[in-house]
Amino acid sequence: MTPPPPHLNGEEDFPSLASMTSKISIKRLGFFTRLLDETSAAERYRLAIAQIQQAERCGYQSAWIAQHHFHEAEGGLPAPFVFLAQAAARTERIRLGTGIVTLPLEMGIRVAEDAAVLDLMCDHRLEVGVGPGGNLTAFTAFGLDSNARHKLMSDNLETMRMAWSGSVLEGGDRLYPAAPGLADRIWQATFSVEGARRAGLAGDGLMLSRTQPRPADKPNATLADIQDPMIDAYLEALPKGRAPRILASRTVFVADDRAEAMRLAEIGAKRQRARLAATGDLTSGNLVGDLIARFDIHMGTPDEVAATLLADDTLKRATDMTIQSHSIDPPHPHILRSIELMAEKVAPALGWSPDNSATNRRVAGSRGA
Repeated sequence: MTPPPPHLNGEEDFPSLASMTSKISIKRLGFFTRLLDETSAAERYRLAIAQIQQAERCGYQSAWIAQHHFHEAEGGLPAPFVFLAQAAARTERIRLGTGIVTLPLEMGIRVAEDAAVLDLMCDHRLEVGVGPGGNLTAFTAFGLDSNARHKLMSDNLETMRMAWSGSVLEGGDRLYPAAPGLADRIWQATFSVEGARRAGLAGDGLMLSRTQPRPADKPNATLADIQDPMIDAYLEALPKGRAPRILASRTVFVADDRAEAMRLAEIGAKRQRARLAATGDLTSGNLVGDLIARFDIHMGTPDEVAATLLADDTLKRATDMTIQSHSIDPPHPHILRSIELMAEKVAPALGWSPDNSATNRRVAGSRGA
């Protein structure tokens, strides 16, 4: 697990940003939200739009939203394409992605249609991230068997590829409106080496999580220990000539003041412990440092966050990085400030440059609109 920031162990000195040498070269920086602000659903949606707008102003290349059904403490948005249509109307340049659509719970042809319409409405800025989902109780409400989720996902994904490629569908119809470029903007989220291999074989992008459970026999494994073999499998399977797209999501909270960051982290830690305890999980510990370690959180001042991110070996191989504030989930003004500080002070230390031009229309590996 990511160790707590050194100041939690009594160490106070961090190298300055100017003295840090990066072996990381993040091409594209993204903002990710699960829409977890402590407020009503309507206000959650309004605040998330404002956060995406802030990311665009700060030069982020992408913004991603998660889909969750029923459980508002885990995520606040069951209808990602509806939300992204509003985000598209309120932004001009930033790419908009689903991170993810829980594909087994959807009808593949409807996802293909919704994405095709949205992609036209946002001037081909859409990225489509998909995954099998983690809330197994939702399958019952949808009348589906959670044990069949991987087959459901595979079948729906194949339908989407056929539709976007212009192939004739069962019954003799073709997708309208046409959306040939979307087939090159699919990303697959996975927690496993085999899942990463499947994404590579398909030529899709690979989405890596902000944290992952540690194997019982390797409780002290780093996140890179788990995710680097996934990247190896993905790159080995990727078709020759296909540019890799590797997106690493990370929990990042940057603050001007260390004490303020810790105060907000304590509040977030209490909420997260309560959520885990409600599920019978009592392993998160009682200290904020325990939460930081368990969930691989990067938090603190710009110097502190840059130092821990530079120590993340997976980021040395990622083409894209997205940041999210979960599981700290600070109030909205602090999220806006964190977005700003990341762009102004932290991300440049990772080799990243902002893109405020109108030319950010395609990620690496994409072909056509």
